[in-house]
Amino acid sequence: QVQLVESGGGLVQPGGSLRLSCAASGSTFSINTMGWYRQAPGKQRELVATISRGGVTYYADSAKGRFTISRENAKNKVYLQMNSLKPEDPAFYFCHIWTPLDAYWGQGTQVTVSS
Repeated sequence: QVQLVESGGGLVQPGGSLRLSCAASGSTFSINTMGWYRQAPGKQRELVATISRGGVTYYADSAKGRFTISRENAKNKVYLQMNSLKPEDPAFYFCHIWTPLDAYWGQGTQVTVSS
């Protein structure tokens, strides 16, 4: 079992930045890829970015050039640096990790973009 706790969400003005963090605990030795999803009200949950244990990254088109995913394997943490936030970015952002046998979700952290 792996437990995930996100932090770093909040209210930011358009064009602003936020850094989301996700800390994993439990059977962390089995974690492979880590990632972030988001879900806005009335919409499906969508992938934002992933990062492999070796640091290979993937970004959704909506995140390319603005968001940066990173991880600290020794601390079992993954981060999402979000810059140039837009009015279409508000959502609950969820940490997600994959192990060889399972996948786990965090509880989500809310990001609001408003002037």
